[in-house]
Amino acid sequence: MAFRASVLTLYPEMFPGHLGFSLAGKAMERGQWSLDAVQIRDFATDKHRTVDDTPAGGGAGMVLKADVLARAIDSASENDTRPRLLMSPRGRPLTQERVRALAAGDGVIIVCGRFEGVDQRVIEARGLEEVSIGDYVLSGGEPAALILLDAIIRILPGVMGNDLSGLHESFEGGLLEHPHYTRPQMWEGREIPSILTSGNHGAIEKWRQEEAVRLTRERRPDLFERAKTEKSG
Repeated sequence: MAFRASVLTLYPEMFPGHLGFSLAGKAMERGQWSLDAVQIRDFATDKHRTVDDTPAGGGAGMVLKADVLARAIDSASENDTRPRLLMSPRGRPLTQERVRALAAGDGVIIVCGRFEGVDQRVIEARGLEEVSIGDYVLSGGEPAALILLDAIIRILPGVMGNDLSGLHESFEGGLLEHPHYTRPQMWEGREIPSILTSGNHGAIEKWRQEEAVRLTRERRPDLFERAKTEKSG
C-alpha cells in the first residue's frame, strides 16, 4: 500500500514544494506515496471563511479555531487510523527513530499551525501528537511539515536507489555520520585519508566508526552520552 500524507494547511499551494523533485518526486510519480493538501479555510462556515479568533484571556496574535480545524481533521481522517500530527515548537523533538516508525505505517495526517497556535481543545479532542523539528519558531507549520515528510519519504522502500544508504547515516546508530571524501585524491593541498584508499575494508570500517564517535562526542555530547548508556545497558 502506498504511503498517504494528508496535510491540513492555510497554504496548500506550498505543497508538494521540494518534495515534487528528485527522489521524492520520482517516487510520487511511481505511486509510492501520495500527498493531499487540504485547505483548512474550506471548513469555515461564515461568509468571511474565518479560521481564527483572539486568544481567550487576552494577549497578542490570533488562535486557530477548534470547530473549524476539527471539521478539517474529521474530513481528512474519516475511517482512518493514520497518526495525527501537529507541527509545533512545543512538541516532542523529532527523531530518526520516530521517522522510521512513521515510515513503517500507512501514512500521516499533518496539521500545520499558524498565528499564535491552535485551540488546545481540538488538540486533545482529536488526539493530535505535537511534533517539533527544533528549538526555534517558524512562521507556520508548513516548512516543518515538508521537513518531516522529506525525512519519511526518503526511507520508504524503493525510494532510494540503494536501501542500505539509509542505514549508514547520522542518528541511525545513535551517532553522527563519519566524514565523506571522493576524488580527486588531492585538492587544495588536502588529501583523502590514506586509510580510505587502502583497500582494507575492516580498517576502513573501524576508522569510520571511530570518526563517528569522535564527531558525536565533540558536536553532540548529549547523543554521545545516550549512545554510551544504551550500549552499556
